[in-house]
Amino acid sequence: MSQAGPILFVSNAERPPFIAALDEARLFPVVDTDWASVARAVEQVQPAAVLAAMHAGHEPHMAPLAKKIASQSPYLPFVAMDAAGTLPHNALPFASRGANPDRLIARLRAALRVRTLHATVLRRLPEATVPLPAADPARDATVLLIGRGAAYPALSVALGERIGVIGALSIEAAAKHLNTRDLDGVVLAEGFTARVTDAFLTVLAEDTRFRSLPVVVTAHQLAQSYDLPNLELISGEPVKVAANALPLIRQHAMEAQLSRTLRSIDAGGWIDPRSGLLTVEAFARDFAKAVEQTLARGGGLSVARFAFDPNNPRAQLDAARILSRLMRQMDFGAAQKDGSVIVVFAETDFGTAHMIARRLSAVMRHTANGKHEMRSDPVVSVDSLSASDTARSLLGRLSADASRAAS
Repeated sequence: MSQAGPILFVSNAERPPFIAALDEARLFPVVDTDWASVARAVEQVQPAAVLAAMHAGHEPHMAPLAKKIASQSPYLPFVAMDAAGTLPHNALPFASRGANPDRLIARLRAALRVRTLHATVLRRLPEATVPLPAADPARDATVLLIGRGAAYPALSVALGERIGVIGALSIEAAAKHLNTRDLDGVVLAEGFTARVTDAFLTVLAEDTRFRSLPVVVTAHQLAQSYDLPNLELISGEPVKVAANALPLIRQHAMEAQLSRTLRSIDAGGWIDPRSGLLTVEAFARDFAKAVEQTLARGGGLSVARFAFDPNNPRAQLDAARILSRLMRQMDFGAAQKDGSVIVVFAETDFGTAHMIARRLSAVMRHTANGKHEMRSDPVVSVDSLSASDTARSLLGRLSADASRAAS
């Protein structure tokens, strides 16, 4: 993978031998600097990534450096090696255990892919009227927390204060969530034997869908090496685990956000980059067309509306993401301004639509998110097109059904 710019290595000590492996891996050149001169070096060198050794002398420089790096565009990866304390929100943790250069190379390559993606999105943004999502990507991130030990509730709260959390008490429950949800990270807490942990990590590494996922293990020393570039062992207090896992999770959420933005640009701005579904305008246009064609040609057309508690806006976003992942190719939907999500099932009769909607809502119901484990139990209404309908009358009936169901 080509990379514009060198890697800046920051340390007040000798360069450790495994940093030389970066030169050999064609991740080069590596430019050395110390903590006192690093801010100036970022400007002069214009690095593609910053790699910092966290032993002695970094304390007063760390916060200003993290801030400077966060303001760079495109995304500038910042990897903090062997940090003892809590990291800034954009410093990716990396423990140099075993001084294994392959792990570091994989971590940097994964981060540089996000940088390349960001540069691509910035280059293509003028093509379509797509806004680059302004919010911190971590705000929309979802992490899967697996565990059954005493630390589990405290970890759930520490993570839940920052991001959406889905809890799983068993590996089997976790596997189900991995298949149905868009996740930005997995935190594997205590409660599992080393053998179970090893089997779980092996399965993740063998599935290309999960390979770049941040995986944080809190309770085991990892003897094996796994093909998971963002696998990190972070032990300690739940608050520290959450804070140091967050930069990896944020980077993944940013990558997902950029991918959806790119899809939106490819679709001429008709896809909402936050939810991955259609924009409200594109939905109205496509729905009117689908109703017109179905009435002219015959066949079935059904619509489902998933309404959520207006005090839990996160539930609507999660539902939209679940739908954009699980919907059939021929279906389409949009998150509506009233906090609901509407999905159109093409070529589908009422009974089948009802069954699909029930399945989708079961996945949503198993999602707890945010600080207080807010459940997202949708109020679901389903209706089908009849010969006397227009697009407006069908949607009007759906909303009326929903308010009757909610009362």
